[in-house]
Amino acid sequence: MQLSGIRVIDLTRILSGPFCTMLLADMGADVVKIEAPDGDPVRAQGEIVAGMSWYFAAFNRNKRSVRLDLKSEAGMAALRRLIAGADVVVDNFRPGVMERMGLGWDALRALAPGIVHTSVTGFGASGPYVDRPAFDFIAQAMSGFMSMNGTPATGPLRSTLPISDLIAGCYAALGTAAALVRRARTGQGERVGASLVDGLISFGAFASADFLASGKLPVPTGNDHLLVAPYGLFTASDGEIAVAPSNDAVYHKLLQALELTHLREDPRFATNALRVQHRAAINAHVNVAVSRHDKAHWIATLNAAGVPCGTVMNLAEVYSDPQVLSQQMVLEVAHPGHGTVRMNGFPVKFSEAPCAVRLPAPDPGAHTAEVLREAGLSEVEIASLSA
Repeated sequence: MQLSGIRVIDLTRILSGPFCTMLLADMGADVVKIEAPDGDPVRAQGEIVAGMSWYFAAFNRNKRSVRLDLKSEAGMAALRRLIAGADVVVDNFRPGVMERMGLGWDALRALAPGIVHTSVTGFGASGPYVDRPAFDFIAQAMSGFMSMNGTPATGPLRSTLPISDLIAGCYAALGTAAALVRRARTGQGERVGASLVDGLISFGAFASADFLASGKLPVPTGNDHLLVAPYGLFTASDGEIAVAPSNDAVYHKLLQALELTHLREDPRFATNALRVQHRAAINAHVNVAVSRHDKAHWIATLNAAGVPCGTVMNLAEVYSDPQVLSQQMVLEVAHPGHGTVRMNGFPVKFSEAPCAVRLPAPDPGAHTAEVLREAGLSEVEIASLSA
């Protein structure tokens, strides 16, 4: 697989870090998840079925679990032994915690020359907010995202999904993979940083580009597109459809399909900039036309005409959709002692060495003895740590 032979020591918990390490594990890395005696807090969150949190299972497949008390010298000694044989260490502690543990950058390099150390933080590794606690909701608020999400009537809105955690996890995995490529060329290790706020700001370039150019703050537009009209949700005879004519060529295809070609002569709609200015008027024309037929009619008609169109699907519809199923985005993974767990599939596809579920999400400490033996600890030392 892409990362076969790479060992990752995973000191993360909750979401951003575990998502990063799961992405690495899905691509073949041997991820050793270090858990405190009471385990990752996510083990007790979400729907618990047959003793297994499906939330935990969804973000911790393909990992081995080792329980260590890192507040004890013996536990820290064992961790240092594990790091000495590793390629990557990932943490999502606040900045400074690794140093206080005696595992700062110089200490890590002394243990494992060429190590890649990836840290996921709230605000980054420096700056006036470096010591602040941060969670997804705070990052959504402080990245500008919430100010652009919603409408003037609703005020700022968060995303239901913890997107700053997920984005930071993706960037951390990408940075780790890039650092490993560089190490293969140079033999040198690397410090990789990703943060919740930085990642979400990066994803906001779609809106911030115009602000940086003009100084004008974007107005939250809800389901309408900030820069394009008509674009958004429109109401058919039996419910809403999403329509996305993103340029003039597709806009004219939309007019043809909706039998609204006379609007080509309307000076209010001659350009996209004018349509954005007169958004309410053009949307009203589209809504009247769409209301004349049901969703199925428009899904078939508009897609055939080359106009992107879809229905607003709930999760039950998503996970039974033939396209989603064809992409193997729903997996059924056997978890010994916990039954079968359904979870998301792999968003990155490889033709020659595809991602695979090699291990189900582990029980707490399920691989402690196995991994410590690999690190050279004796049975006496392992028994002592267990005690």
